[in-house]
Amino acid sequence: MTTEPTPTARDRLDEALQWRGHSEDKIVEVETTKVQLLIFAIGPSLLALPARALTEILPSSPIYFVPGCPPVIEGVINLRGDIVSVIRLGGLLGLEHAPASRATAILLGRGRDRAGEPIQSGLRVDRVIDVLALPESSIQPPPESLAAPLQGVATGLFIHGEASVILLDLDAILARFLEPAG
Repeated sequence: MTTEPTPTARDRLDEALQWRGHSEDKIVEVETTKVQLLIFAIGPSLLALPARALTEILPSSPIYFVPGCPPVIEGVINLRGDIVSVIRLGGLLGLEHAPASRATAILLGRGRDRAGEPIQSGLRVDRVIDVLALPESSIQPPPESLAAPLQGVATGLFIHGEASVILLDLDAILARFLEPAG
């Protein structure tokens, strides 16, 4: 009667490594659609816009007050000879802005109004946080518990670092901005 030798730890390790080497052949790379996002802060809130909706990030520059404008319009800026309105985004979304600082920026956005006409405006934010490519699958629907001013302009929620970030729709923001006061 012949007895087979008991496998040693080394034999088991060699067998596991050999199996692992073959299992790599079965790994399938899946391409996921990614969306480029710009993350910014208004007060303690983190928000994001799709980068495709933005044309420029401008450093804080003089904003000229225009009498008779609604409070959500901070004023206008001179952008290389063009007059561009600057929306106080926090005011439109029911968020409290931090005091202006060196980190304050103006996001130059291009969107469409409800009639489909192109519109350009600056959006004042407290600071730009990051630009990243995020898999679309990482974006969850916005929670129903969002504050009323964010409902209708928030399209999703995702995690960046350890913080929740609300994804916004620039066209919806601009449409709300253009709505007659009622």
